[in-house]
Amino acid sequence: MPTWDPTQYEKFATLRDRPFIDLLSRVGAEDPRLVVDLGCGNGPLTLLMAQRWPDARIVGIDSSPEMIERAREIDTDGRVEWQVSSVEDWDPAATPDVLITNATLQWVPTHRALIPRWLQAMPEGGWFAMQVPGNFDAPSHRLIRETVAQHPRAQDLVGALRSDAVEDPTGYADLLATRCSHLDVWETTYLQMLDPAGTQRSPVLEWVRGTGLRPVLDRLRPEEIEPFQAALTAKYDQAYPRKPYGVPFEFRRVFAVGAL
Repeated sequence: MPTWDPTQYEKFATLRDRPFIDLLSRVGAEDPRLVVDLGCGNGPLTLLMAQRWPDARIVGIDSSPEMIERAREIDTDGRVEWQVSSVEDWDPAATPDVLITNATLQWVPTHRALIPRWLQAMPEGGWFAMQVPGNFDAPSHRLIRETVAQHPRAQDLVGALRSDAVEDPTGYADLLATRCSHLDVWETTYLQMLDPAGTQRSPVLEWVRGTGLRPVLDRLRPEEIEPFQAALTAKYDQAYPRKPYGVPFEFRRVFAVGAL
């Protein structure tokens, strides 16, 4: 897993939050006992679940100590149990009534094997919901791979990237159907309007610095970061030209919800 910068991630919080809100709206649980958020990040979305289910025990799990620290800061009422742990190490024996994982499984190469295991541990009437990016072939990601390939240390950097990180909607339907009697699987492409005020040199670079570019930044030497970002910015200028209303940025997501 890459290291995370909560401040950078929060620059586009409103736009990043929308897929989670759409996902949560399709979960039909009414009175869950235990709700687990796997890959909870910096915490505000987990707190939305605490608002929806005020009587439930809510657990937020993330592998990033920085993200969990930020989550504890904003959870001023101590409503959620925050835990630092990897998705792979989480023990499903806790049998949550609702298990949600939002924009996390693309970082977990083994998630295709983990999902059936999690579903087997959940009780009848439980709900599983997931959302992952489906934009690994988009210019935002393709140009990162291209810039890495042109780098003098390409061999050291290329292992940080994956282009096959997630399934298509049918692939996730197949996984959930092993246990779920109700399936709701779809994809959405949001057209994000980045930086309408025009205050950022490259809003697409700022976006990927919070997520998809993190593994590469972790491997670059300090003196290599600015030249790499400059080369990537030049490519983003061509792929994502600025309009009078901002920089249009297509943001494809894959969703899957199952009821047991």
